[in-house]
Amino acid sequence: MDNASPIKRRPLSLAARAALATGFALAAFLGLTGLAQNKANYASELSAMHDRLHNYAIAYITGTDITRAGKVTTPDSQPNPDFSRPGSGLYAIIVGNEGFRWESSSALGRDFDFVRMLAPGETAFEPVETRSGKLYVFSYGVSLDSTEKRSVPLTFAVAQTEDQFERQVATYRRTQFLWLAMLGMMLMLLQLFLLRWSLLPLRRVSSDLAHIERGARDHLDGPYPMELTVLTKRLNAFIDSEREQRTRYRDTLADLAHSLKTPLAVVRSQLENDADARSLRGDILEQVRKMDELVAYQLSRAATSGRRTIASVEPIAGHAEDLVQSLEKVYAAKNVLCEFEIEEGVTFPGEQGDLLELMGNLVENAFKWASHRVLLTARSVAKVRGRAGLELIVEDDGPGIPDDKIDLILQRGVRGDERVQGHGIGLSIVQDIVKAYQGELHVDHSEELGGARFSVRIPPA
Repeated sequence: MDNASPIKRRPLSLAARAALATGFALAAFLGLTGLAQNKANYASELSAMHDRLHNYAIAYITGTDITRAGKVTTPDSQPNPDFSRPGSGLYAIIVGNEGFRWESSSALGRDFDFVRMLAPGETAFEPVETRSGKLYVFSYGVSLDSTEKRSVPLTFAVAQTEDQFERQVATYRRTQFLWLAMLGMMLMLLQLFLLRWSLLPLRRVSSDLAHIERGARDHLDGPYPMELTVLTKRLNAFIDSEREQRTRYRDTLADLAHSLKTPLAVVRSQLENDADARSLRGDILEQVRKMDELVAYQLSRAATSGRRTIASVEPIAGHAEDLVQSLEKVYAAKNVLCEFEIEEGVTFPGEQGDLLELMGNLVENAFKWASHRVLLTARSVAKVRGRAGLELIVEDDGPGIPDDKIDLILQRGVRGDERVQGHGIGLSIVQDIVKAYQGELHVDHSEELGGARFSVRIPPA
């Protein structure tokens, strides 16, 4: 059974991510808001019902009298017509001593045995479960005096069914849900509009990049918001770097082809002539040597990769030790001592290949011309946004370089001394690398060792 490779899901777009995150946050906010409002409304409705039942009880207390004989006369009028309509859900009960009990017409057929006597001045408001359903009951204990100064203790109870209260709460909830839903939809539409407007610069960058790919533009010209300026500058630098690299490769191949044309023509003509084997062999070897030098020259030139827009950093110390150990073997006969003054943690703000070419050519040149001592110094300079540049100094105790020959030895193919073996391209490669990294190369006299001093300064990436 073949194992089907899982299909990779396409990552959500920035707009979709922002819309989902905002939607969840908005739903949570509106949900918590609705819950808080519901609780506040429930407490408010419960307090309003308490006040309403309390007022009904006061109305009944005001309308109740005690006769001279001590009998209780109930009020003829009701504070609310529902007290006169059976089963209305609003009930009034008056209880007293010696089995006195009065109930409003609405309480017909209802059981209110739970109503108990309260001490004068005592009140109670509580929910009560009955066979007919839940009731909210407000009770008020009073003591009424007759004309004979006879006190009669009574308890007035006013009750309302839960249905009325729940209907009011449910009505509020429906209205609240409708408005919150409408508000949520309006806010989501507004958020989508704002997201589309906010991400418009990114879509503009994407469109401009497409124009660059089609050759309609050379760079990202903008204008772009401040947050995208650094990105677009880096992209423009990357585009320039890639174009320069393509140009360099193209020029290198053209130069190599042109350079090899003459030696190949010579070899071909020698093969076509009737020359003796010894002479033919010598001529071909000479041309092969020249082609080897040309290939080495062009490959060294192509190796100058230049600064990358997004580059890592390379530590100096390890590469310097490996390089010097190799050169000490090559120049063992000269017994050259190489000293280090390398700052701890110093790095090269670029590619490893460029570091090896830069440092290798400088140190090898110093070994080639030194009498006995070479000094390699490396330290960090010009820190920007947490990144540091590099200052690399190579000195020797050789004969030095006259001031009038400094510009000459930096040219390609020119050697300081024709008797010294080499291709004459090492220092020119150094100059190309330094230029590619927007750095500086300075050649002068070493005060400490007396020979030449090469100072390279590379700015932070």
